Amino acid sequence: MSQLQDNFGRRFHYLRMSVTDVCNFKCTYCLPDGYRPDGKPKFLSLNEIENLVAAFSEVGTQKIRITGGEPSLRKDFTDIIRVVADTPNIKTVATTTNGYRLAKHAKEWYDAGLRRINVSVDSLDPKMFYQITGENKFDEVMRGIDAALEAGFERIKVNAVLLKGLNDKDLPKFLDWIKHTPIDLRFIELMETGLGHDYFQEHHLSGIDIKKQLEQQGWLFDLPRVDDGPAQNFSHGDYQGRIGLIMPYEKNFCASCNRLRVSAKGKLHLCLFTENGLDLRDLLQDASQRPELIERLHGQLEQKKETHFLHQGVTGVTQHLASIGG
Repeated sequence: MSQLQDNFGRRFHYLRMSVTDVCNFKCTYCLPDGYRPDGKPKFLSLNEIENLVAAFSEVGTQKIRITGGEPSLRKDFTDIIRVVADTPNIKTVATTTNGYRLAKHAKEWYDAGLRRINVSVDSLDPKMFYQITGENKFDEVMRGIDAALEAGFERIKVNAVLLKGLNDKDLPKFLDWIKHTPIDLRFIELMETGLGHDYFQEHHLSGIDIKKQLEQQGWLFDLPRVDDGPAQNFSHGDYQGRIGLIMPYEKNFCASCNRLRVSAKGKLHLCLFTENGLDLRDLLQDASQRPELIERLHGQLEQKKETHFLHQGVTGVTQHLASIGG
C-alpha cells in the first residue's frame, strides 16, 4: 500500500499517538483547572494500539510519538513503548512528558525501545515553574532530564511555551543551561484554543521576537532535516545544545506538515485545530481489519486542508491541547 499523502503533495511519516488525556499538571495554557474526566474514559487498549501502529507502519509511518495528557500515567506505558518499538518499519519511538516520572523510569523506558524524549519545562525558575504548571515538581523534573541524559537517549528536547509576562525573561537562563548541556531547547509559540481566548490575548508572544534575539547573539539557522517538521532550528559554535522555534502563526508554517494525530479514544485528527476527527476504533479490534483501516486512512487524507487558518483567527474545535495530545 502506498504512503499516506494529501492533495498538496505532503507525505506523512510521523504519527502522534495519544494514549490518555489525563494529566496530573495544571498548566495555565492547557488545563488551568486540572483534568476533569467526562465520565469514565475508555482509552485505547494495548491490543488496539498494536493494531493501530501496525496499520500506520504499512503506509509509510516511520516515527511514532506517544503523547497524552501525561502518557506515563498509564500503568502499561512501558508495554506500549515495547509494542511500538517492536513494530516493523517504525524507526523512531518518542514521547512527550511532563517529566515527573522520568528520574525513576528513564532507563526502563530506554530498554523498552524509547529513543527520543521531549520534556516540558516552561521555566528554569522553580517559582515560575510552579506558577505555570500548578505543581511544585521542578527539581524532580530536572533530575529526570539528568537521568535521561545518563540513559543514553539519542535526542532529548525540552519544550517551553512562550508566555508574555511570565517566562519571557527566562531566555538568558535557558541559554546558560544549554551552553554545556547537549539538549534541543524548543520554544513554542502560544496557540489560541477554544477555551483560551482571554489567556491568549494576555500572554501571546511572537516567536519572531526570540528569533531576532538569537540572531543578534550569533545563532545560525540550520538547514531543515527530513524529520524536523515545522520547527526552525538554530545552532551556535559556543553551545552544546540547539534551539528550535515553533511559530504556528508564521506564513507557510503548514507547508512542511508531516504528522497525523490519533486521540486516546481512537479518533484520527488531520490537524490540531480544524476538525472533530474521524473514529478509527471500530477497525482496531482485530488484525484482519487492517486493509479496511488502511483504506479509511487514505480516504480521509483527501480531506486534509492546506493550512490550520490560525493566522486568520480561526481556533477550530480543539478546546484544549491535552484532549488530542498537542
